[in-house]
Amino acid sequence: MRQPAKDSCLKRLGRIEGQVRGISRMVTEDRYCIDILTQLSAVRAALRRVEEEVLRDHVAHCVEHAITSGDANEQRQKVAELMEVFARAER
Repeated sequence: MRQPAKDSCLKRLGRIEGQVRGISRMVTEDRYCIDILTQLSAVRAALRRVEEEVLRDHVAHCVEHAITSGDANEQRQKVAELMEVFARAER
């Protein structure tokens, strides 16, 4: 992972970590269920943004390298990896 993407993801993950601790505290304190669900939804959305950033970096770095390398096996492998990621996202 390239450094700018890595830094951005780590910053986002740190915020998500804090959000999850907050949700745990909400559960411990018997907070209103809808408020907890709202926070859970926010964490899922934040994780999706991290996932998108990692995917974007992967395509811009790893997949691009495979394309420019001219290595057909490496190209097929990167496409297969992406297809597997998209298939898992559908589940």
